[in-house]
Amino acid sequence: MREHAHAGAQPPEDLLGQETIKGLVREAYRAVVGTTTGVAERLYDPEQLARLPRGAVEQALGVGNPVRAAGLQPGEVVLDLGCGGGIDTILAAHAVAPGGRSIGLDMLPEMLEVAARHAAEAGVANVEWMLGEMEAIPLPEASVDVVLSNGVINLSPRKSRAFAEIYRVLRPGGRMVVADIVVDEDLPPEILMSAAAWAG
Repeated sequence: MREHAHAGAQPPEDLLGQETIKGLVREAYRAVVGTTTGVAERLYDPEQLARLPRGAVEQALGVGNPVRAAGLQPGEVVLDLGCGGGIDTILAAHAVAPGGRSIGLDMLPEMLEVAARHAAEAGVANVEWMLGEMEAIPLPEASVDVVLSNGVINLSPRKSRAFAEIYRVLRPGGRMVVADIVVDEDLPPEILMSAAAWAG
C-alpha cells in the first residue's frame, strides 16, 4: 500500500539536509581553529605577509588572494565572508584606511575570537567582527562597497541565497571579488554524498 502525504503535513525541518551540511562545515572548521595551514606563503605577496601577525598567516584557509584583485580604496567599507582567522579582513582594513572599515563575518565564534586577536596584533582598529551566515548576512541593504570571499561560497548548501544576500548588501556600483574552487563537470554520487567533500 502506498502512503500519501497528508494535505496538512509539515515539510521536514531540514529540507534537503542544509542544516546537516552547515553542521558538517562548522565541525570541520572548528577542528582547524589555531592550526597551521601553510597556504598563505603561496597565495599572498611578501609585502602583504609583512603586514600580518604570524598567527593570521599560519591560520589562512583560503584558496586565493581576493584582496589583491579588489582594488580597494581609502574610505570603502569591505565585507569579508567567512573571515576565518582574519587574514583578508586585516589586509582590507589596511587598504581602506583612512576612513574605511573592514567587516569580518564568520559562523564560528571561535574563529572570530582568533581573528580579533590577530587584528589587535596587527594594530588595525578599523575592523568589526560579526557572527552570522552568508545566507543571512546581518547587515542592512546597500551598506558595503566590496564583498570579499576566499574559498567560502563553495561551502554553502544555498549558493543562490548567498549570492542574493551579497547583492542585497552591496551599494549600487559595488564589487564582489571571489576566489573559490569551481567544478565544471558532474560529480559522482559518492562525492556528492561525502561529508568531507562538503566541508572542503
